[in-house]
Amino acid sequence: MPSETSILLEQLGAVAIVTLNRPEQRNAFDAPMCAQMRQTIDQIEADPSVLCTVLQANGPAFCAGMDLKAFLAGDADRILFGEYGFAGFVKRKRTKPVIAAVDGAALAGGFELMLACDMVIAGKSAKFGLPESKLGLVAAGGGAIRLGQRVPKVIANEILLTGRMFGADEALQWGLVNQVVPDGNALAAAMEMAEQIANNAPLSLRASLALTDLASSQIEPALWEENDRQMEMISTTRDAQEGPAAFVEKRAPVWGGR
Repeated sequence: MPSETSILLEQLGAVAIVTLNRPEQRNAFDAPMCAQMRQTIDQIEADPSVLCTVLQANGPAFCAGMDLKAFLAGDADRILFGEYGFAGFVKRKRTKPVIAAVDGAALAGGFELMLACDMVIAGKSAKFGLPESKLGLVAAGGGAIRLGQRVPKVIANEILLTGRMFGADEALQWGLVNQVVPDGNALAAAMEMAEQIANNAPLSLRASLALTDLASSQIEPALWEENDRQMEMISTTRDAQEGPAAFVEKRAPVWGGR
């Protein structure tokens, strides 16, 4: 387990529980938190006693995405382009399923983190969105790619281009979550699902997950290459600095188109 506390890991039977633990920062990822997440998933993947993982968060928000103060401080490369991409997770090929238990807001990279999981349980009041266009950025943690694969193009475009938030019922309607449960019950429902999974044959679980991932695995390398090219281009622009700065300073951004 990582020595710091931005990512917590515990195990109940064959189920690992990974907890995002920067509640004062709405569980936004800086570079050390990305490294801890990477190390934690490494540990889970290497442990034969773990068959399924539940990803949850401490505090009122699931995850606000990238720590914009760390981004402005010059840490973008380590947060966005480190091994396995954003959060040390979104590009990772895993052999064990991960269920996201989402209470509160999963926005920007937090929504991308959720999309990278294999199943999702959401609290009734959970909120989702990709507001990167409001910040002069792009949803390059897999948001644009995965949303375009999972929902109709017109819906993906609306979410990406308006940056608006939407609720759990809309997410369920579009097939982005498995269940919507009363607020505060997402972890319990995710654990119930994880325990059902962990009762099954380990080799069958691994093979089934590999097969469901097969279609996307054939096209994702090329998509990620273009995705990263676009983000590298955007992240060095003046507007990419202006958007996060305006957000941190609680003012309206002044776009320059450059």
